[in-house]
Amino acid sequence: MHSVAFLLVAPVFAGFAPFSRKTIPHNGLCPLPPSLADFSVRGYPVGRPRGKPLGGRPKEVPLEDTPNTTGCARIAASHPNRKLAVSLKLLTVAMLAACVALTGCDDQQSDRAVQKLKEFFNAVKPDALLLKNMTPGITTEAQIRDQMGKPETERTFTDGSKRFEYPRGPQGLNTYMVDIDRDGKLQAITQVLTAENFGKIRIGMTEDEVRRLLGKPGQVAVFPLKPETVWSWKWREGGVTEEGIFNVHFDQYQKVYTTSRSDVIRGR
Repeated sequence: MHSVAFLLVAPVFAGFAPFSRKTIPHNGLCPLPPSLADFSVRGYPVGRPRGKPLGGRPKEVPLEDTPNTTGCARIAASHPNRKLAVSLKLLTVAMLAACVALTGCDDQQSDRAVQKLKEFFNAVKPDALLLKNMTPGITTEAQIRDQMGKPETERTFTDGSKRFEYPRGPQGLNTYMVDIDRDGKLQAITQVLTAENFGKIRIGMTEDEVRRLLGKPGQVAVFPLKPETVWSWKWREGGVTEEGIFNVHFDQYQKVYTTSRSDVIRGR
């Protein structure tokens, strides 16, 4: 379409020299896509011949179609709203597809499908949204379940209080323990993957005791020949590497016999 438009106006600018790949600077920043008038006023040529002449006139090449055009010019030439529009279209198509898929299901199947979608979105939801407006003493258990989703584990204690576990792994760096009092109100939310908690791991602890303290591991590796089982958590270690992995080693009797740390290997 751009080529056709340029062919229509080519006779008007037939007296200009071949196209140069120069761009017009804009306050020292990425150049904006210039118009033919801008090129003409500033003394720049507006086109260069490419391919066979058509009707004795050279075929004009618009800026965005020119090979090896600078990246800034290509970025400036594209409208920022196009990507948003494409994303919205894809989202709309996905929603329509989901609606069509649910239309053929009965009520029970639809409820299960909706629940699975909610669980998926809760799993990938950023922590800031996961914990938004969570207020101790005010937020109810039902509100917690609705916003944070189904907990990985749910423990009920003798006094009627509860603790929900929400791991953000395996790629996440946080695991949240949500404490609910006997009246069903939020008591506290604790991020448990910390150096302080790692220091509480003791030789002889059971797998359940470690799980209560640190939550679900991001990875479990079994080495039958040693024999040992290693639980690993990625966490925000800080320092030069920022992220690290904390490991708890269990012996053949499922008891802790040592701990270790390892580096995060990128690309895996």
